[in-house]
Amino acid sequence: MEEEKGAVAQSLIDVVTEIASVSDYRITVKKLCSNLARRLKLLVPMLEEIRESNDPISEETLGTLVSLKEALSSAKDHLKFCSGGSKIYLVMEREQVTSKLLEVSVQLEQSLSKIPYEDLDISDEVKEQVELVLSQFRRAKGRVDASDDELYQDLHSLCIKSSDVDDHQPALQRVANKLQLMEIPDLAQESVALQEMVALSGGDNIEEMATVLKLIKDFVQMDNSEDHKVNGQTSTAASQKIPAVIPDDFRCPISLEMMRDPVIVSTGQTYERTCIDKWIEAGHSTCPKTQQALTSTTLTPNYVLRSLIAQWCEANDIEPPKPPSSFRPSKVSSFSSPAEANKIEDLMWRLAYGNPEDQRSAAGEIRLLAKRNADNRVAIAEAGAIPLLVGLLATPDSRIQEHSVTALLNLSICENNKGAIVSAGAIPGIVQVLKKGSMEARENAAATLFSLSVIDENKVTIGALGAIPPLVVLLNEGTHRGKKDAATALFNLCIYQGNKGKAIRAGVIPTLTRLLTEPGSGMVDEALAILAILASHPEGKSIIGSLDAVPSLVEFIRTGSPRNRENAAAVLVHLSSNDPQHLLEAQKLGLMGPLIDLAGNGTDRGKRKAAQLLERISRLAEQQKETAALEQTKEEAEPTDSASTTEAADP
Repeated sequence: MEEEKGAVAQSLIDVVTEIASVSDYRITVKKLCSNLARRLKLLVPMLEEIRESNDPISEETLGTLVSLKEALSSAKDHLKFCSGGSKIYLVMEREQVTSKLLEVSVQLEQSLSKIPYEDLDISDEVKEQVELVLSQFRRAKGRVDASDDELYQDLHSLCIKSSDVDDHQPALQRVANKLQLMEIPDLAQESVALQEMVALSGGDNIEEMATVLKLIKDFVQMDNSEDHKVNGQTSTAASQKIPAVIPDDFRCPISLEMMRDPVIVSTGQTYERTCIDKWIEAGHSTCPKTQQALTSTTLTPNYVLRSLIAQWCEANDIEPPKPPSSFRPSKVSSFSSPAEANKIEDLMWRLAYGNPEDQRSAAGEIRLLAKRNADNRVAIAEAGAIPLLVGLLATPDSRIQEHSVTALLNLSICENNKGAIVSAGAIPGIVQVLKKGSMEARENAAATLFSLSVIDENKVTIGALGAIPPLVVLLNEGTHRGKKDAATALFNLCIYQGNKGKAIRAGVIPTLTRLLTEPGSGMVDEALAILAILASHPEGKSIIGSLDAVPSLVEFIRTGSPRNRENAAAVLVHLSSNDPQHLLEAQKLGLMGPLIDLAGNGTDRGKRKAAQLLERISRLAEQQKETAALEQTKEEAEPTDSASTTEAADP
């Protein structure tokens, strides 16, 4: 049953991993699908703990896991359906698609609710995480936002009007832009996808879908055609160029005009600065779009969006909106001097719009400014540097990459910045730098992960996004500083139960035991501290025991620093649990004297561990005495039995 449980848990992990690999959801269902996939990825720590647990489970409990697998498989199939399918189909059959997503969510919620967590070896923090996922499923509702509704109405209007492209060019322009069907190859791919989805799932609007696709094709071909010239002159119809439709994301929700100075408010929404300034000055304390309370009146420049607007304007031959003529520091940024505030503003522009040389020097200066003092760290984050630096982690320029990850490290010293860095999607980029960056970049990436892992929920995220194997590689092959950074990050991450198995499977234990005995490694403190955590894991305990670590542990209890003595004793406590052989070996190596000294003179934790070991040694001695007495009784009884037999046989 235990092997079957492990196999089912692993198959569940495989399904969730496959779900996590699905991406590029069609824009019409992107929010629903992304939310569903994100919730399912949060189940991985629970599934890993089930897989790694040695406790037996009942057939009924196993059945609930099988039921969960069926629900996950159904979710995976539908998410794949929404990832590579026809864009037109997903809009026009939105009720059917949304209904299926809700049905999958209900099935998952019911399956998770039936799992008897009390019968499984699940830690409290993982239970809380699963409860959070359950509550999110219960609140999930398939709402269609206004932009989706407008797209739906546009598509249906194309079906009921004439089939002449000229009759509804504005609607075709909007639809083609929103569905990203502006090129002939995109239309060819959409045509194939539409045929496949109709064949697979049917649909009540097959003819309408085909009509819409034909209209879009005709519109795009006409727009791209060079055949509108008559006798060397452009015809009137061709010369009337359709004005580009400004994407909704580029418009201020208040003025509905293209933004020239977009800023982010505390709810995460973006507005034109002058518009939101007037809103706040009028006495409003809520976000105009969401009606949520504004927890702060700080306005953070949205440099990423400003850059996207400029690029779109250039691509469409539109004069870009002029940027603000002067820097307006946010209230938080007032901690910096005016000179530094102006400098930070200039650095943001160079990061967002500069050539590689500008970006390299700007990232380097931000790195130094963020290191200098706490006020700068606040001001730089408020200025919008974090998402820009995260974007530069993927650059092929090693120096830009190095400066960016180090700047994020320095910014993460400020507690309020840690969440912003993780929310900006930094961890995958940091992990990539940890794998392939220069040695200095890898060292600083490891240090950044350590800094971010101080927050408990980040431990789960960092472990789930694959940071542990490259940290083990750095621990094994890095410079002395790199090994130190990797070890401190691994120690923090392995405090979370779900990450212990990841570290063990990445091969960290042989590296740690080697560092214990490697002359001049300078890594004994870190190695023993991590081993003391991993020894509590069944697989970790087994591997440590197989690597002949007991002599080193006894030596550290005898001669180590107070911290090393307590950690060595902690490892030995786990090794000797339900297995007296390691304790017997330690006794033969002279453990008793150092252990008695530790029990009397060690740290509080060291005294507790020593007391546990002394108690086990005492019990083991009693058992040995009882065994010896029993053997002696048997030996004494054997001659008597023999004599009795002889007397009985003598006539």
